[in-house]
Amino acid sequence: MKFHEHAHAAPAPHTLVLFSPSGVVAHRAVARRAMARLRQHGFQVSLDEDALARHQRFAGDDDTRLAALHRVADAGSDVAMALRGGYGLTRLLDRLDYRRIGRSIERGTRWVGHSDFTTLQLALLAHGVEGVTYAGPMACFDFGADMVDEVTQDCFLEAMRGELEAVGFRTEAGFDGLEVKGRLWGGNLCMVNALLGTPHWPRVKGGILFLEDVNEHPYRIERDLLQLHQAGVLDAQKAIVLGRFTDFKPSPLDRGYTLKSVVAHVRSLTRTPVLTGLPFGHVATKVTLPVGAKVQLVVQGRDALIAW
Repeated sequence: MKFHEHAHAAPAPHTLVLFSPSGVVAHRAVARRAMARLRQHGFQVSLDEDALARHQRFAGDDDTRLAALHRVADAGSDVAMALRGGYGLTRLLDRLDYRRIGRSIERGTRWVGHSDFTTLQLALLAHGVEGVTYAGPMACFDFGADMVDEVTQDCFLEAMRGELEAVGFRTEAGFDGLEVKGRLWGGNLCMVNALLGTPHWPRVKGGILFLEDVNEHPYRIERDLLQLHQAGVLDAQKAIVLGRFTDFKPSPLDRGYTLKSVVAHVRSLTRTPVLTGLPFGHVATKVTLPVGAKVQLVVQGRDALIAW
């Protein structure tokens, strides 16, 4: 890992609001543990009034979660962090007030999450909202875990203080000397694909697309990547950066077919470089990434750096 370090006094505590735009919070004790840990880092943490609401598999019905998103946008907190992902934001996209959320970003609110949160982040880009949101940790998954990963924690804190300027990782051989610039976008592969062909799809050309997923067998990952390729999305990018694809069960029918097979096949089809190794996904160790920012991707040997 490579992070820029700054030797100045720690800033005053930020206000941080936790909210639930998607799935229900199954274990409230995990949310409480996340709140306590975030407070230990100097945040003044508040819980949205409907963050622990329950309706079927959702954190409240659609109206409840929509109102929560708009309420968080109006609150003016320094950080707005999703408690968890799951599923639910897709149901809200046609009714979301994008300008309202955009104004909160202009005022300095940093929206943070991953997984289902990808849906909101890419829809904001699609609807012309300027400014950056952050692909990064969520309260329950990361700060509510038994142990908080140090890289995840430090990267998030630097990003929220406005100090993080780059993240580094080791990639496969074969990309030495690569140097490209473009808008950083992406996130959860299934959520990215679910937006294709809708008004909420960001038409990013010449971007740097990062992707991850969970509970998806390699053949499903390949199918989603081929959908992006056949839609012209992969060839339109400067680079594809793959994070972690985890928690799937191999099949006895695979007979040597693996994630490596998937990557090799996709590389054979697109002219766009496809890098692996980004520490991001449904894993304990994850970097925090500025979605929508103009970034530079540089590779020296096997060392890759995304800088902004």
